[in-house]
Amino acid sequence: MSDQDFLAERFEAQRDQLRGVAYRMLGSTAEADDAVQDAWLRLSRSDAAEIENLGGWLTTVVARICLNVLRSRKTRGEHPIDEVHIPDPVVGRLDEGGPESEAVLADSVGLAMLVVLETLSPAERLAFVLHDMFAVPFDEIAGVIDRSPEATRQLASRARRRVQGDPASVRTTDPARHREVVDAFLAASRSGSFEALVSVLDPDIVLRIDDGSGLGARLVRGAERVATGALLFSQVERDVRVVLVNGMPGLVTIENGRLLSVADFTVVDGKLAELTIVADPTRLAHVDLTEVL
Repeated sequence: MSDQDFLAERFEAQRDQLRGVAYRMLGSTAEADDAVQDAWLRLSRSDAAEIENLGGWLTTVVARICLNVLRSRKTRGEHPIDEVHIPDPVVGRLDEGGPESEAVLADSVGLAMLVVLETLSPAERLAFVLHDMFAVPFDEIAGVIDRSPEATRQLASRARRRVQGDPASVRTTDPARHREVVDAFLAASRSGSFEALVSVLDPDIVLRIDDGSGLGARLVRGAERVATGALLFSQVERDVRVVLVNGMPGLVTIENGRLLSVADFTVVDGKLAELTIVADPTRLAHVDLTEVL
């Protein structure tokens, strides 16, 4: 085996972890893959023999790449401050947990949580993701964002307070309990029972929908309004199935073999607290239904 082949093998062993970091930083599966590929190019041009901790080195490189992407987004104004952007969903097979790489990519980080991360500054997001989600020491993170370790700690703390103020931060991580709520929501929608549907929902539920209009996510608040919309949607005959969405049970809606939507659930205290739906045809085009159904 050549030195380059050996290096490629070592890189592949890190790929899933790096994609997980990039996905949480960027909320885009395509951009996450681009960041990882860019990291490989930089590694292949480096003197790998001088790298003592390959995993740490690659994580730092990916973090720098993602930070630049986030800063570039703000410069271009891709997501205006008053516009809610829903990140890309990661869909997997329910019975097997989906491909290992997809499971690592999502790892139960729901779309609602990623929406919260979208509200952080690039430096806050990097500090929070690397430290709180991947246990990277503040000393190492500080070098990425050109801040002192103490300033980096404060960034992560500020981000943590914002994240902890959202229901997504306390959602259930028990797949069985989560599935019970998803099944109850689906059953109530199909039965047409308004009362049964409202009973599954938190009174202050927030529904976010990206329909591909280009105007950002549409927000609907309150159990009665969400229940009314869900019942109207269920009146049209469609194929709705339970799959894994970002590591937990969620729903996909299919019509004539075409994916119409992906729904991610945030369950808190046995109630559906947040429902996040991606229905943008362009963004759903990357989902291979044969891999998840």
